[in-house]
Order: sequence, then C-alpha cells, then structure tokens
Amino acid sequence: MRMSFGLTFRAAKSHWMVNVSRQCSHGSVGLFVPPSPPLDPEKVRELQRFITLSKRLLVMTGAGISTESGIPDYRSEKVGLYARTDKKPIQHMDFLRSAPIRQRYWARNFVGWPRFSSLQPNPAHWALSNWERLGKLYWLVTQNVDALHTKAGSQRLTELHGCMHRVLCLDCGEKIPRRALQERFEALNPTWSAEAHGLAPDGDVFLTEEQVQSFQVPSCARCGGPLKPDVVFFGDTVNPDKVDFVRRRVKEADSLLVVGSSLQVYSGYRFILTAREKQLPIAILNIGPTRSDDLACLKLDSPCGELLPLIDPH
Repeated sequence: MRMSFGLTFRAAKSHWMVNVSRQCSHGSVGLFVPPSPPLDPEKVRELQRFITLSKRLLVMTGAGISTESGIPDYRSEKVGLYARTDKKPIQHMDFLRSAPIRQRYWARNFVGWPRFSSLQPNPAHWALSNWERLGKLYWLVTQNVDALHTKAGSQRLTELHGCMHRVLCLDCGEKIPRRALQERFEALNPTWSAEAHGLAPDGDVFLTEEQVQSFQVPSCARCGGPLKPDVVFFGDTVNPDKVDFVRRRVKEADSLLVVGSSLQVYSGYRFILTAREKQLPIAILNIGPTRSDDLACLKLDSPCGELLPLIDPH
C-alpha cells in the first residue's frame, strides 16, 4: 500500500485543507482499515447467537472501531502508525517535564484539530448506540478519546482514557472545551502557518521542528498553569476510581464483546482478565490477532462498521 497526505493550516485565515491520495491493494476499504477476509456468514450467525443470548452485554471498543471514520490507529497491519512510520506517541512524563515538547504537541494538535473534531460516527458507533437504546447493551467502555460514541448518542458510556474534546489545567484542574482553546491558539498565532504531510492517531499530525519553534501556547486562563488534553497519555495510568467503576460493570455483566481492539494495552486488557475470572463468555471483533484470542469463545476478523449493523439486537 502507498499513501500520501497533505494538510495545510493558515491561522491568519482560520483555513485548513487536507489532500489525501491513495493507491491501495484492498479496494474501497477505508484508508486506515487493514485488509481483512470477506465476511463469513457462519461467523455472522455465531455472533448473532452470542448477542441474542446476552442479557447484560458489556462492550469494550478500541481504535479499530474508529478507523472507518478516518482516524488512524497505532497497531493495525500495513496502515497503523507503527507500520507506516518510525514515530512514537507522546509520553506522559515527557509532556509534564518539557515546555518544548508541550509546544510541539500543541502545534501539531492545533493543525490536526479541525479535521479530527469534524469526524463523524460510522455504522459501528451507530449500531452500538442503537443496542443501548433497545436495552441490549448494558455498558459501553471505550479506550478511544475521539468522542464518536458520544456523537452517536451513547450514554451508558465510560471513556477509559478520557476525551480529546476537553482540556485540563495541570495546576488547578480547571477543564475547558477543546474548541475554546482553538480560538485562543488562533488569537496568539495570527500569522503562523504550517504544512503537514502525515496524519497520526488522536488528532495529531507531523510537523518539522522549524515549523513548531514560533508557535505560541496559551496557559490556563484561571491560574496560568500548563494545559493538557484531558486524556491518558502513554506512560500514564487510568484513574483508580474509574478502573474500579468499570470492573464493577464487568462483574455485573453476563457477557463481554470486544470491538476493534488488539488489547495490547493493559488498561483495557485487565477487564478481560476480570471477565475470565467471572467466567463470562467473551467475543472479539478485530482485524488481526489480539492479546486475548485464546480467552474468547468467538473471534471475528471483519471491519466493525460492516459487521455490527448486520446483528439484530432483539
């Protein structure tokens, strides 16, 4: 697969533009969705039986559910960030310790935000929201920070790693909407412009160090402290109260469905271990192997937005 990207942001005009060209060997599948075999009708029937028998279904989603909305993930074969580049995600302690790293992060996020924030739920998000509305889905836990489940109307929801649509002051704890911070960025950088040539997960893009150096980053309007997206970066830990809350929801469930996650990150994998301890049946829908395939009674390798709308939640 060969992909090329062009994204330009000119703050003076609040203008952004994305140009994407693709030569892809697997047809019309989404740009960041890895190759997968055709749907197996028997597997679809098996998932239908699994859902039909579930009375208190807990669903845990990962980045693979949002690739069909245009958000790249980290680990997918051929199309994930690790497969396309040698770049690594930002580390929590680096962000806390280094003002230049915070400057680089926010410059890249500023350029990527208009596209990222405008992305919409795909059929998989809408299917899970519909399951909740019909009483089939007991609780939804997402490892994603893109707010697409919220946009689809899901309410029985825990955002395990937070949400990019909120910003947190590291000193006083004040939280503001991310869109408000974009306006402050524009006011501080009226003539700044940048061109990126790659899209990364969670609203990030690739910029050169020269582009970043002149970018101005605002502080907390309340106390002057540094600002951080209200998400769990790599190397950070999930709030223990949130972990306990989700663990209780797993123990109350009678089955667990994983959607679009390789479960490589322990923050999500631990709930699979909880489900196993409770002897819950586990089904996994994910293109490619996961950390818990040996614990699942059903494993499906299909695009989430292609398969989930086929399931009747009644």
